[in-house]
This record gives sequence, C-alpha cells and structure tokens, in this order.
Amino acid sequence: MISKLAAIDFTLYPEDALGDAYEYLISQFASESGKKAGEFYTPHAVSTLIARIVTHGQDTKYGFTVYDPTCGSGSLLLQIRNFIKDDVKNGIDRTHAVQYFGQEIKNQTFNLARMNMMLHRVPGSLQHLRNGDTLDADWPTDEPTNFDAVVMNPPYSQKYDAVDGLLTDPRFAPYKKLPPASKADFAFLLHGFYHLKDTGTMGIVLPHGVLFRGGVEGTIREELLKKGNIYAVIGLPAGIFFSTGIPTCIVVLKKNNPDRSVFFIDGSKEFRKKRAKNFLDPEHIEKLYTTYVDRKDVEKYAHLATYDEIEKNDFNLNIPRYVDSSEEEEGIDLQATFDELAKLEEEEKEVDAKLAEFFRELGIDFGGEVR
Repeated sequence: MISKLAAIDFTLYPEDALGDAYEYLISQFASESGKKAGEFYTPHAVSTLIARIVTHGQDTKYGFTVYDPTCGSGSLLLQIRNFIKDDVKNGIDRTHAVQYFGQEIKNQTFNLARMNMMLHRVPGSLQHLRNGDTLDADWPTDEPTNFDAVVMNPPYSQKYDAVDGLLTDPRFAPYKKLPPASKADFAFLLHGFYHLKDTGTMGIVLPHGVLFRGGVEGTIREELLKKGNIYAVIGLPAGIFFSTGIPTCIVVLKKNNPDRSVFFIDGSKEFRKKRAKNFLDPEHIEKLYTTYVDRKDVEKYAHLATYDEIEKNDFNLNIPRYVDSSEEEEGIDLQATFDELAKLEEEEKEVDAKLAEFFRELGIDFGGEVR
C-alpha cells in the first residue's frame, strides 16, 4: 500500500484530494460502525453547517484560530477553512493561515486526527493537537487559550469526574456549581465557552435535554442567558448521527449579545430519509444557515425570542415553547358529516330491500325459513 501511494504524483491532483479520500473512508467506516462512530466522526453535513455558522462575520480574518476540545478524527476542525475567504486581489492567502487546535482523549482517534491534518497538507506549524482528557487537563498555558471559533460534538450525557477542585477552575468558577457528574454536557459547553474570544462564535452539538433540564443545569443555563451568552438554538432532525437516533441541537454561543435575545430554529423536518438513516442535503443546510443569518421569524420554523419572553418561560429553552411547528388539524364540517350519514342510511335501506327481494325469489325469508 505504501509503495503504491509513493508512486502517485499527487501534484497532478487537487490539493485536498488525498485528504478528502481519507475522510471519505472514515465516513464509510463510521457508517458501518454505528454507535462506535460517535467517538470520532461528525457527519459532513453537520460539520459544514457548524463551520458556516462560526465563520459568519469572521471569514476575512487572517490567522483564524479554531478549537475543538473533543476533536475525534478532526473532520469538524478541517471544515473551517472551506469558509475562510482569500483576498485574491491583494494576494492574501487566508485559507492556508487557519490555525487548528484540538484535543482528543483516545490515542487511536488522536492519531486519526493527526493523519487527517497531514493528508490535507496542513503544515505542522498550524496544527496544535493534544492527546488528553479535556475536562481533567485543560489546554496548556504556554499556547493561545482564546480562539475565534470553538466547535464541538462531544459525547452526549457522559459521566465525568466532577471533583471539588474544579469549582476553583476558571472554566467553572463563575457558575459556582459544577454540572452533574452523571452528565458532562454542560461541562463540555462551559469548557469550550471559556476558550472563546470576546468576538468569537461557538457551535456545539448536544441532546435536547440541555435546553430544559432543571437542577444545577437549569441554574447554569439561566446564568448563561442572563449574560446573553446563548445566541441561537437550532433543532436538528433525529437519526442523522451514526452514534445515536435521538434528536440533537446546535447551541450557538457568543460573548457579545447585548439584547440577550435567542434565535430558535426548528429544523427537525429538514432531512431526506434513506433506509434507516436521515440525511441533511445541501438545500437543507442552506435553508438552516440563511435562516440563522437573517435572524427573523418564519412561521412554524423560526422565532427570535426576547429576553423577557425567555424569562417568562423560566429560562426553559425547549424549542416547542417558542416555535409551534405542529400541523393544523383539518376542521370538521358537521353539516356535511350529517348529510353523508343520512346518505349512507338511505343506501343501506336500498341494499336491504334488494337482499329481501333476492331471498324471496329463493324462497328464503330473513329468518332463514324455507317456504
């Protein structure tokens, strides 16, 4: 295999040809692996949507930095440069100046990410990957710790070691309580948000439970909403991930959202079904993205909720509270129904009369006696 690859002149092919082929193989393996795939691969369509969201308004930055604390195979990280714009007129190549930061707990998966970067020809100076426990061991202090974008698709509702020492950790200290040890969803969210620049955007995929669960999670969610940190909630269709069939959502966070409004999109019906899986096609991604950018109400699809509205809902972000996407039941015309019943009764009488005539000709009455 190595000798065959060595014989290929890759300068004859597009720059990302080998890397894209590698990602395709990863996606095919993920498709066959089912739940095992959740630990290392985010479907291309979801990666594309998140990358477009977090680069929106920042796509002309030179030296753009992106961080994925649970980077898996690195596919979500690598999507970013597809939406960074070069300045061709002035010869400024921004695409090849993106800096990638990622952390992955599993050594084998970490090596998948390194290989993915290498095959996409990302120079070693621009890739900063670590093999370690994100929640237990934060990013080293001798490297940049705030990023233009944070992207995440962490393991859902996973247990973690919520030791008391984390209460003084700057990632969690402002919230005065730790997320429950039985569900690390908010621990991952707070970790990523801590590393976001004041001008940056974060996109994280999580189960819907983070939108409405109470207790400590409800307290943390309320604190984030009071500070205007939750910018948008995008509901995704069920069955689009290899690792789970449950519905998920993208929570978009910012540190600069003065009016504290939250934009809700119910994208649960934006999919194409193929056998047992659901798929987001380019037109679905485009609709979700343009709706997110417009930030305007769309009947039964999207709603911009004010802070007062959210407060009246006790800081519960369950999407149906803000977007009623239910189908209206067709009204019942009582008069038409009565007319139809009367017609059926008349038809029944006619059938009975014909049957009686038929039985009489056979010498049988309705009581079954032969004459």
